[in-house]
Amino acid sequence: MILNKDTAKKTAELLLQIKAIKLSPENPFTWASGWQSPIYCDNRVSLSFPPVRIYIKEQMAKIVEEEFGKPDAIAGVATGAIAIGVLIAQELGVPFVYVRPEPKKHGRKNQIEGHLESGQNVVVIEDLISTGKSSLAAVDALKEAGASVKGMVAIFSYGFDVASENFENHNVNLKTLSNYEILLEQALDSQYISQKELSLLRDWRSNPGEWKP
Repeated sequence: MILNKDTAKKTAELLLQIKAIKLSPENPFTWASGWQSPIYCDNRVSLSFPPVRIYIKEQMAKIVEEEFGKPDAIAGVATGAIAIGVLIAQELGVPFVYVRPEPKKHGRKNQIEGHLESGQNVVVIEDLISTGKSSLAAVDALKEAGASVKGMVAIFSYGFDVASENFENHNVNLKTLSNYEILLEQALDSQYISQKELSLLRDWRSNPGEWKP
């Protein structure tokens, strides 16, 4: 759920400008899942552009405080959200930890890196939400460690129905700076895509697992 359409549109515009989000309906990308996709999103590109990085940091920190209150710690989901999570924690002046997809095989075998005490209020930071599976696995790990997870804030969401169901089933409150529908609006307004490409991109989102170009 986005909170402010102006912020969502500006975020989409910035991500398009720096090519963090690439739209290629005629020559689709292949995701790790095997899905064919006319869109590819790599929000880590924003870290290389200080004005964009600062804007995202400030807007996400604002959402964290307004929606969940100042937490005891920020938790980034490895690896994509580690850097932006650190920036948000710095902005809020709170500790930072990050969550691996699974415990390390060696050393202390940590899944959560950093100092986290049982009972602390935590807000999770993500860069991108697709199905939500890996994001929610991080939430589960934090809860198992005794954290009180207040919610999650992400830069961008594809808005898949399966993600909404997953977050609802986990009772996790998700807020995002921008989403797929706002992105398409912005891309059309800025003539980044045509009306024909808009229809194709919407068709993909309705059934991404079966879509073919």
